[in-house]
Amino acid sequence: MSLAQTAALLADQTRAAFCMVLLDGRAWTVGELARHARVSPSTASEHLTRLIAGGLLAEDRQGRHRYVRLANPTAAALIEDLASYSPLTPSPKNLRESLQMGAEARARTCYDHLAGTLGVAIADAMTDRGFLTDDRGLAITEPGLAWLTDLGIDLASRKGSRPMIRPCLDWTERRIHLAGAVGAALCDWAFRRHLIERIGSGRALQVTPDGQRTFRESFGIDMAPARTGHGDCQGQGRAQVVHAGAGAPGEGPAVASSENPTIRRWSCSCGWCWLV
Repeated sequence: MSLAQTAALLADQTRAAFCMVLLDGRAWTVGELARHARVSPSTASEHLTRLIAGGLLAEDRQGRHRYVRLANPTAAALIEDLASYSPLTPSPKNLRESLQMGAEARARTCYDHLAGTLGVAIADAMTDRGFLTDDRGLAITEPGLAWLTDLGIDLASRKGSRPMIRPCLDWTERRIHLAGAVGAALCDWAFRRHLIERIGSGRALQVTPDGQRTFRESFGIDMAPARTGHGDCQGQGRAQVVHAGAGAPGEGPAVASSENPTIRRWSCSCGWCWLV
């Protein structure tokens, strides 16, 4: 497929929305993608068929269900790189979108590796400690390999056709986070150690208390929750788990989904303060 044909595939808001949400690295059903893009299942199916034929997506069928995912890491890198060229991040339309965008900017998955503030901070920390070098393209050093082994990350099992490490331009930070085998191994390690967990069913991640401690001690990264409050309260108070679809106090929370990530709401003397 030519460059022009590939570009034409992504020059549609619905198809672009499908590709962006599939950067979470998981397989979605046609119905789920249709609801996410707010189109009919038949329209979604037509768009997905074109993306599959173009090699950007792949499908798996289980019974009557059709699951769709990004075809490979190369397709994921292409989409993430193109997203980084967008000159402006769209303004959120409501509180729910604002919270979701804030959570994704802080920490999220980019296919099979970590992105956002967390992903960029990990790349910076490894560079500062001499575990990465960029003399002739990004590479991991021998001390870096030894350090990953000490953390319990085995790269030997990930040898294959994909690069050992690859820079990926972060579309929110506009700086580099780590992709390739190293990036995937770090992401898998963080999930296995319960250092991170998904917020709802989308790409956004929450750093757990164990994660805050581990990232601080092992990487020198401060990922303490960012609170937004009113006046001088600084977000101090009692935490309640709600969903981003919830409105003002007294309104019922929405059901958690890829569009309604779980967040924490803090009750304090000034009113309600939000914690992503």
